[in-house]
Amino acid sequence: MIFFPYNSRRKEYKSPFGAIQAGQEIVFNFPVSKSLSLYGVSIIVTKNGENPVNYPLIESGGDDKFTNFSAKIEITTSGIYWYYFEVYEKHQTTFVGRDAYGKAVQSLNPQNWQITVYDKIYPVSNLASGGIVYHIFVDRFAKGKSENVRFEKKGKLKEWKDEITVCDSDGVYRANDFYGGNFQGIIDKLDYLDELNVKLIYLSPIFKSFSNHRYDTADYMEIDELLGGEKDFIKLIEECKKRGIGIMLDGVFNHTGADSIYFNKFNTFPEPGAYQSQNSKYFKWFDFESFPDKYNCWWGITVTPTVNKNNTDYRNFIFGKDGVIEKWNSKGISGWRLDVVDELPVDFTDGLIAKIKEKKNLTVIGEVWEDASTKVSYGTMRPYLLGKQLDGTMNYPFKNAVLDLTMDRNADRFKIRIMNIVENYPRHCLDNSMSFLSTHDTYRSLNALSGLDMSNTTKVDRLNIFPSEEVLNMAIKRLKFASSVIFTLPGTPTVYYGEEAGMWGFDDPINRRPFPWDNINNDILSHYKNLAQIRKKYKQEFKGFFEFENISRLLVYNYSSKRGKLKIIANMSDETGEYSLKKGCRFAISEKNTPEILKIAPLEVRVVFCPERN
Repeated sequence: MIFFPYNSRRKEYKSPFGAIQAGQEIVFNFPVSKSLSLYGVSIIVTKNGENPVNYPLIESGGDDKFTNFSAKIEITTSGIYWYYFEVYEKHQTTFVGRDAYGKAVQSLNPQNWQITVYDKIYPVSNLASGGIVYHIFVDRFAKGKSENVRFEKKGKLKEWKDEITVCDSDGVYRANDFYGGNFQGIIDKLDYLDELNVKLIYLSPIFKSFSNHRYDTADYMEIDELLGGEKDFIKLIEECKKRGIGIMLDGVFNHTGADSIYFNKFNTFPEPGAYQSQNSKYFKWFDFESFPDKYNCWWGITVTPTVNKNNTDYRNFIFGKDGVIEKWNSKGISGWRLDVVDELPVDFTDGLIAKIKEKKNLTVIGEVWEDASTKVSYGTMRPYLLGKQLDGTMNYPFKNAVLDLTMDRNADRFKIRIMNIVENYPRHCLDNSMSFLSTHDTYRSLNALSGLDMSNTTKVDRLNIFPSEEVLNMAIKRLKFASSVIFTLPGTPTVYYGEEAGMWGFDDPINRRPFPWDNINNDILSHYKNLAQIRKKYKQEFKGFFEFENISRLLVYNYSSKRGKLKIIANMSDETGEYSLKKGCRFAISEKNTPEILKIAPLEVRVVFCPERN
């Protein structure tokens, strides 16, 4: 018997749904079975780190089965809040918390519901309205002819067809093999990106560095000469703007390179760096346990010494007047992705983002691998989504949920994982978060979906492991399913370069091979183009209210708007499924009318629009 039908994900019980803005009123309706003899109900609300507050609910009608109790609560300050209910009977108090689906369950130790309350400090930015984000490692995407490109590296410039290096003969990986991809190469491929409906290009680091990944910055004020330098970078921005495409930079501010102006471990630069002299103007930027060879570095990697983010000179250099942010913002970029943002102190992040948004409403995306609303790092819960910091995140929880769904077909677990993020994130943060299947830090999507067991292999082994035709065909089928789901979830679809071409690669650096321009899988590419068109065509619907349908065998979710419902119907089973539709619904791409009984093949996803009258 159900005593408490409350469900935080249904508007008749809690309105508005999910996160709210500070000062916004929340209406709670808590029905209680009439079979219980009770004299009151309260909601217990606790702001994270503070004492709980008891709000009595008032009896407000009901029906023949339930008596409804309600309350209107206004939360005036931002933060993460938690709540549960207490039901007072004659001889006992029943504690009511949530289950994994947001439904009410009684428990002696109830799990609290979460409310994210945010300050709307900055204007809401829009990551790629109706379009997609395309993530490019410039050295590996395309090579164009430019008089501004120079190779001034301590490594090897390879031919495009050459295999990547995963370690040198001494067993060390130095990330010093280069392919010469550059800004002009991206410019040459803008027609290609247009066909994918790309509205924002996210560039992995482009500042001067001596590695191919450039996460070990040598000079924040200089664009790498191998990419074409500042001149070609500005040209790229200008050419992209003509097509309505923005550029987002990768901001790596937690650490620099050991081979940098600032640290200068290898005597590359004429001015003394922190490693060379305690009299260097950069010495206090770094923390030495024993000068000069024992110093703080990112995850113990000595080529990336960690910067002391509390140092005033460093802060001024990054986000002070005439600093790094001010210089590159002035060139016309559209935003920043903040690398390892959880390594940055809260007040450093506050100052950094305030500077980014000082004059223009640029988008700020954070690299957060977990639920960013309650992310704890170095003992501090981070206020990423509370209004003063991130516009969105790299949505790894969605990535992991979609890949797992594709492989294990567990729709219930998938719904729980997706709805936790949907309920906890402010809607504008959810919409701005990047939804993807792979990144430069993970297996490529085809590899993740191949089912191949890599547990007892080395990186050298994985470099030379390729799928059989049977394995590849199954991986492609799974990729079409997974990409259809990730493209139709809330957020901004994001493609890691080459995913749409069928690129193969396990963990880095194997996932950073050059783009196979002469060997594109056109079947996968066509599929991605169709998905991109759905996002463009139904961009208003994707802003609508999102919810899952409660049916078996199929995964169905909807977006409700004034025009009607956009329905995504996915079949995870190995048998053909059926779904009933009313007359007037049409397929999203062809716009042909759907049958009243829609058949969905195994591992197939259909996107259907049903006008308002339905």
